[in-house]
Amino acid sequence: MDASVSNRARRSPPSFAELFTPKLVTQLREGYGANDFRADAIAGLTVAIVALPLSMAIAIGCGLSPDKGLFTAIVGGFLISALGGSRFQIGGPAGAFIVLIATIVERHGYDGLVLATLMAGVMMTAAGFLRLGTYIKYIPFPVTVGFTTGIAVIIFASQVKELLGLDMVREPAALLPKLQAIWASLGTIKPTTFGLSALSILLIVGLRRTRPKWPGMLIAVGATTIIAAALNLDAATIGSRFGEVPRTLPAPSLPAFDLAKMRAVFPDALAIALLGAIESLLSAVVADGMSGRKHRSNCELVAQGVANVAAVTFGGICVTGTIARTATNVRAGARGPIAGIMHAIYILLFMLVAAPLASYIPLASLGGVLAVVAWNMAEKDEFVTLLRASWGDATVLMATFLLTIFEDLTVAIAVGVTLGAFLFLHRMAESVEIEGGGTMVAEDAADTLGPAGTAAMPNAYNGDVVVYRISGAFFFGATAAVSGVLDRIGAHPKTFVLDFTDVPLVDSTAAKTLEAFVHKLHHAGTAVYFTGARKSVRRTLLLAGLRKPLVRYASTIGSVSV
Repeated sequence: MDASVSNRARRSPPSFAELFTPKLVTQLREGYGANDFRADAIAGLTVAIVALPLSMAIAIGCGLSPDKGLFTAIVGGFLISALGGSRFQIGGPAGAFIVLIATIVERHGYDGLVLATLMAGVMMTAAGFLRLGTYIKYIPFPVTVGFTTGIAVIIFASQVKELLGLDMVREPAALLPKLQAIWASLGTIKPTTFGLSALSILLIVGLRRTRPKWPGMLIAVGATTIIAAALNLDAATIGSRFGEVPRTLPAPSLPAFDLAKMRAVFPDALAIALLGAIESLLSAVVADGMSGRKHRSNCELVAQGVANVAAVTFGGICVTGTIARTATNVRAGARGPIAGIMHAIYILLFMLVAAPLASYIPLASLGGVLAVVAWNMAEKDEFVTLLRASWGDATVLMATFLLTIFEDLTVAIAVGVTLGAFLFLHRMAESVEIEGGGTMVAEDAADTLGPAGTAAMPNAYNGDVVVYRISGAFFFGATAAVSGVLDRIGAHPKTFVLDFTDVPLVDSTAAKTLEAFVHKLHHAGTAVYFTGARKSVRRTLLLAGLRKPLVRYASTIGSVSV
């Protein structure tokens, strides 16, 4: 009695509180002491050192001022850690959004980006409460690799201007026009700018190989800033292009919007919501793998939605969980969400104390930071592996990759997921097997006797009995192959048995196909029995028009592949 109650309790779905309680609350309930805070404070500082130059570089890469990246890291990063469903998630501006944000700003301005992000935040929050976070895991791996690598290519192309110091009146957001504009401006390369960007890249890469625990990006930006200022080099800086970085957060505000503007940015809002959900939940999965913990995907989506709304309300941009910074947080010894909160506080303290120093940072060094980010984003090994894996995976990968580069991220993900779904259905259909046995002889009849010595199929052995066994999910994609085998049976036996023991599911298309086949056999005078069908399969078969007996049949029958 107690055991059955316990089993039912284990099978009961999680409650609302269990699904949406932030991990911060969970950690505080478990107990949080001084040693935990010390570890989180150190981890948060480590992440802040990485996030500081990266947040400014990403905002500049989006075509916006660097302070918007800092606002995003502070407000969005704080809320994602405080409300999220992952213990170690670090939120902030992400390189994956650079292309999308730059395109939105080019088409609709910053106000359009704010509106699109607000709408995306509402979408993500709604998706979380509707418990749709679980389905993000069904995004095929080739799709993820394809759009991530495509974004990496576009990010690198967007930084060529800063890396070479090109004089370009206008830099288009789309790749092909951008490459044409870069080609036309190659005669304006500035050796000083190129030298600073090359030094920045060399320092980051060199320190990563020789001193992997050192903050290579911050050291590279600091070193190039000191060199440029000390030698008074002719190179564009944050101050010369954007002015001084503010010392405080702006007051919360939103521009005026209308229904027409909402319609115009709706596709962009959908893209932000989709990319933000994928990126943040992938990051949470990475953190789970490194820490052995388990995140709450729907709670994480709700936090992402709230953080996006708050980030643009305080003058920021789109925010999401970031894989590299989250991994840094775990490796730095974080104990829980307090580390992410501390990372946001450290960046705020930098703005309060040292914001004027950011004006001296050369844009070439931040371009070098983003060039390294793009190189790391491009999943080169996975890309090559998928190209070699199969024609199906290669097709999904290349379609997503090329559409990301030359068309649109939303279209790329939609087409990639659709192709991936069709590829899965094709593979599932090919995995379905049907095996058939010959006529059963009289001495085998004892194998079918039930507990009381009564045959499971009355009068089934007065003549020929043919048994076919189907294995695998019997759905619309497999009906053509299975019905083709059944139609080749030849002379109709007196009794026909379909063994469904190894069939986990049947859909309505397959059930209707079977119904037509059984109808044909009945007209020929053949008795048809379905055996071993589980409850859900029996229900589908009955709804399709098949009628009892759908008997249980436990005989072990030798069979050969058809």
